[in-house]
Amino acid sequence: METENIHEKFMRQALLEAEKALKNGEVPIGAVIVSNNRIIARGYNQTEQLNDVTAHAEIIAITSATNFLGSKYLKNCSLYVTIEPCVMCAGAIAWAQIPNLIFGAFDSKKGFYLFNKAILNSKVNIINGILKNECSKIIKDFFEKKRKN
Repeated sequence: METENIHEKFMRQALLEAEKALKNGEVPIGAVIVSNNRIIARGYNQTEQLNDVTAHAEIIAITSATNFLGSKYLKNCSLYVTIEPCVMCAGAIAWAQIPNLIFGAFDSKKGFYLFNKAILNSKVNIINGILKNECSKIIKDFFEKKRKN
């Protein structure tokens, strides 16, 4: 139970990042990277703001974490992200050698599981479903509102 509480704590922080994306009119996905039980990097989708298709929450958080640690590898880190990473982000997670991926809700349209879960190293510990309802709701509400407008 204690581990679950830690995962929820950090996923709530990722949800706060998703809220930042939402306020900026971005697809509301947020991420945090944790090392030694503290957040060392944060990211949220900024593809519209930066006019950059690669400016996903995970990529921004990975770049921030590598700058913070001064290393291209994030071997002792955990990535918390509100939605299952896409193929591009899963590739970045693999290249950064992040050993723990924790995400909230599956992405049934663009998530890496749809294409090839082997994109990640088989040693990567994947946990999903943390605050699944909250993570799913923010993105569903965003797209419902977008369709109405």
